[in-house]
Parts: sequence; C-alpha cells; structure tokens
Amino acid sequence: MKITPYVMPMRCDAQVFLKHRADMEAMSRYIRRQKAEKGQQITYMQIIVAAYVRAISRNPEVNRFIMNKQLFARNNCSAAFTILKDPNDIDRGEAVVKIKFDLTDTLYDVRDRMEAAVAANRGDQPAGFVDKLLGFLFAVPGLASVIVGLVRVLDRYGLAPGVLMEELPFYVGMYITNTASIGLHDVNHHLYNWGNVGLFFGMGVTEKVAVVENGETRMKRYLPMGITADERVCSGAHYARFFSDMRRYLDHPELLETPPEQVRFDTNCEYHQPKV
Repeated sequence: MKITPYVMPMRCDAQVFLKHRADMEAMSRYIRRQKAEKGQQITYMQIIVAAYVRAISRNPEVNRFIMNKQLFARNNCSAAFTILKDPNDIDRGEAVVKIKFDLTDTLYDVRDRMEAAVAANRGDQPAGFVDKLLGFLFAVPGLASVIVGLVRVLDRYGLAPGVLMEELPFYVGMYITNTASIGLHDVNHHLYNWGNVGLFFGMGVTEKVAVVENGETRMKRYLPMGITADERVCSGAHYARFFSDMRRYLDHPELLETPPEQVRFDTNCEYHQPKV
C-alpha cells in the first residue's frame, strides 16, 4: 500500500471501475412504505448516500486519500453532487452541492441535510462562492489558466488555500451523479486528479433483467450504478468489506433508520457535524 502512490502517482493511474445493480423493487417498496406509514419522503439517491455514510462509519479506511504520494485520514465524511438550478428548465444552469455528514446520521438526517443543501442552491439564490470565483477568473482573458495552474501546483503539495478546500467539490470523500434524472445510463466517471475525491458513483436509468424466482422466470427492475475508486487508498479487503456493507444497507434501508451502535474513526481523527 505504501509503494502504490509512487507506482501510480496520479488518481487517473489508480482508477478501478466497478458495477453494481441495486434491487430497485426492494427500494421502491421501502420508499412507498415510508410515505404510506410514516409520511416520510425518501429518494433513491438519499438511500445510496445514507448507505455510504453508514458504511464509512464501519470502514474509515475507505475515507482516506492520497496527497503528494502520502496517505491521509479525512477529517470529515462528505459528498458532493450536481443539481439543476431549475429541474424544469435545463437552460437555467447547474449548481454543485457539497455536504458534510456525521457518522451517527440516520437516513432521515442524511435526507434533511441533502434537502437543505439543494434548497439553498435552487431558484434565484444569490451566486455562491464557486460562481463568484468563476466570474472573477473569466473576467480577464488568460487569468483562469494562470490561477488554476497555480492552485493545482499548491494542491499537489497540500498547500491549497483552505477556503478552496472548503468550498470546491473536488475535496470530498464521495461524488455522486444521478444521470438517470436526465435519461442516461449509469457511467463510470473519472476521478479528478485535482483534489482528493476517492469514490465516484454514477446512477443510471432503470434496467430490467430476467431472473428465476420460485422456478419461474420474470423481469426484475434494478438500479444500475457505475463506481470508480482510487485503489491506492486502502487494501482490496477493506474495499470489499465496505461495498459488502453498502450492498446490505441498499437491500435493507430500514437498517439506516436508527443511528449505528458503534462508530469507528481513524486514530486521532474523530469528527462530528451538528444535525440540521
């Protein structure tokens, strides 16, 4: 593990591509029960992110990252995704949402954090930090190349300004994209060399697959996901345990309704995030 960053110095060198089909019928039944019995609105994406947060609470090794060929433990559990500013008008543009979670978060906590972040970035909201930064960079011809090049050099040596690391989506544990919302298949998205994103999830449109149940063949609905991981972050055994946990939570979202009985942190790296 120590030598891999020297053999594969860039994230694009160390990308591993995985595919997973989540049982969409089980998730759909759960979502309908939540609405009918508890009046709770839950989405597929919220279940996936909540499963990620819970799996990280059991497998902190996956939440590490490589910077300048050195391994670091992340001091947060975070995710980012891109949203349409107006779901009914794609010409209104997009916004990037970045959220920090607490490892004791339930599915409802994750849902509340995601909904609050989306609401804060939709509609006629004032321009955020990223939009203002881009406006400044493109105001002067050539300035974007100079500034981005400088920040990339600083980032390579772990010296990027704190405000950029706090605001830009390149500094999160997980990036997730819901390409199903725009009618596209699941994708294995590349990892960015800039920043420290270690996992990229791509949700695709529903797939129907022939399965045999009780001796009869039928078409079953699945939610396909393309997953890209940085193999340098931890061993294959740690990744296997992490994805096994995620599969269990996706198959049984009810396990996410209560806080975890125990949370594991990396040594000297305990962190917490106030509830919404």
